[in-house]
Amino acid sequence: MKILFLLGSSRAGGNTETLARRAAETLPADAEQRWLNLNDFPLPEFRDVRHTIRIPPAPTGHEKTLLDASLWATDIVIASPLYWYSVSAPVKQYLDYWSGWMYLPDTSFKPRMREKTLWGVSVAEELGMEEHLVGTLQRSANYLKMRWGGVLVGNGNRPDDVLNDASALVAAKSFFQTV
Repeated sequence: MKILFLLGSSRAGGNTETLARRAAETLPADAEQRWLNLNDFPLPEFRDVRHTIRIPPAPTGHEKTLLDASLWATDIVIASPLYWYSVSAPVKQYLDYWSGWMYLPDTSFKPRMREKTLWGVSVAEELGMEEHLVGTLQRSANYLKMRWGGVLVGNGNRPDDVLNDASALVAAKSFFQTV
């Protein structure tokens, strides 16, 4: 089992990362974990070339790192705070790149993604507003025929607020139960 945690917050060590790390504590000891903060791997603006040159340029730099990590994983966990009712900008940009990676020769991106499970972790200032974030992740999984693990949602705004959300902390203990 190889689990890729992609952190999409604009603040290192924020509530969403804290909740994701709490959930990760329950993973089996032999599960390989890789944690990448998307802010450490900035991507240029995505350019859709499907209808022109069709095949995007071969990934290099940060894009190659993120593609390789995505292909390496059996499970991908997107940890994004709720920003304006959806995923954060770095997460959205990462997901946009999936559109190009599907057309890369020799990666078999789309068939390989079918073998993976997509999960989400998010913390919101106001619970009940995360439907678009969940929808973005779940529909992305469905489109690529990935297994859908679900989204763990907590409540918080200021640093460490999620540690006061007892129900989220309890849910974190069993979130990866199906792994």
